[in-house]
Amino acid sequence: MNPRYRRVVLKASGEALMGKQGFGIDVAVVDRLAADIADARSLGVEVGVVIGGGNIFRGVAVASKGGDRVTGDHMGMLATVINSLALRTSLVKIGVDAVVLSAIAMPELCESFSQRKAMSYINQGKVVIFAGGTGNPFFTTDSAAALRAAEIGADALFKGTQVDGVYSADPHKDRNAVRYEHVNHEQVLREGLAIMDTAAIALARENNIPIIVFSIHEERGFGAILRGGGRCTVVSNSPAPSSKKETRDA
Repeated sequence: MNPRYRRVVLKASGEALMGKQGFGIDVAVVDRLAADIADARSLGVEVGVVIGGGNIFRGVAVASKGGDRVTGDHMGMLATVINSLALRTSLVKIGVDAVVLSAIAMPELCESFSQRKAMSYINQGKVVIFAGGTGNPFFTTDSAAALRAAEIGADALFKGTQVDGVYSADPHKDRNAVRYEHVNHEQVLREGLAIMDTAAIALARENNIPIIVFSIHEERGFGAILRGGGRCTVVSNSPAPSSKKETRDA
């Protein structure tokens, strides 16, 4: 069957890799994520991946305690490299060719990012894991995901979250939170819907890249959406339909 999108960037939070642990990497979770990516590749979808580093270190934590934000963000970038190497290991283990490209040069561990190199690997059928954020402090890995999606001409940016779409409020805290099937970038910015940071949303809007928000914990959920099913919220430049909202209990 023909997948809904041909080239995508998957953004996963570092916290998702913890599983039920309080810190670090749960190998079983990384293996499941790798299996979901392999499922997408079996459809012929070209996949790039950006993983956060919050399971290991968050740069804003340093700044919140009076430390230097730039140093903190650099430490967070290193955490994303650790997570990226873990994912590559899981992918290679199941026979999926993958490469890590880092925005911060560390040639002993992985290759440095360039748009030409990324496109070359994607055209070779490899999964490209983008590490090190944008390489700049004060920018999140959400912004890095939107930037890389624009640079490789992705058809969509998949945002794996703790819930199954976009809600009007945190559904874990507000039982009256309303779930949206479709919203547009402008509405996300206007209403402050917690999907990605403002820079990432704006970049996706300017490059007409839809953002597909889904649960990273739904096994094979990534592939289900690519097959035209699955449960998600689509954020795009199209006017949002007046219809479909549903509560958390729906």
